Amino acid sequence: MARLVLSFSGAGIQDYELDKETITIGREPDNDIHIDNLAVSSHHAKVLTILNDSFIEDLNSTNGTFVNDTKITKHALQPGDVITLGKHKLKYVNDAAAGGDFEKTMIIRPDAAGMPEQTENDHKLEQSIGKIAADLASAGSSRSAGPGAARLQLLSGTNSGKELQLTKVITTLGKPDVQIAAITRRPNGYFLIVVDAGSSGDMPVVNGNAIGKHAHALVDSDIIEVAGVKMGFHLD
Repeated sequence: MARLVLSFSGAGIQDYELDKETITIGREPDNDIHIDNLAVSSHHAKVLTILNDSFIEDLNSTNGTFVNDTKITKHALQPGDVITLGKHKLKYVNDAAAGGDFEKTMIIRPDAAGMPEQTENDHKLEQSIGKIAADLASAGSSRSAGPGAARLQLLSGTNSGKELQLTKVITTLGKPDVQIAAITRRPNGYFLIVVDAGSSGDMPVVNGNAIGKHAHALVDSDIIEVAGVKMGFHLD
């Protein structure tokens, strides 16, 4: 299991296992990782963990969140990354992180033609979704036991009817700077999560209702809307 190792001025303090989907970090006692220091904001940052992968997001903190001495807003954590909050450091350790090449992930970019496109993870794509890596799991991981095959069918745009097979551990949907969501394939089913609500703060919609901040379980024939694109979710 992945964990964060907290230290202050080089001295180790405590290990925190990332055993929940969301772990909060901040000065207030209600945080999962409580750092009682004035340089740390009340609710400074949060870490989202999906399967073997974790992402850190700054929560508009006063002094900022740094990873490997670079100020970040959102960042896909890699083993050995060092997060700095004030004078405290958190080292990301993940012995189960998948190695090797990362597999392809689908990004649906609703352009004038409504054409979906499949793209390899690259530097520009990583930047476009706010430093959250588009590819999360190796091909071996994606073939692990799960809920079975599923697909998305486009319901809007000139390419309405086109289908996308959900064969990856994670499939990213949306448009950079507008709205980004992801469908995660887990042993107990498929779930829709919010990656970036964009400047509007609007959440993705399932069957006409905005989802919350937590993972939303998908069922056959759900209608999903992300960044203005409607899709039907189907289990095969």
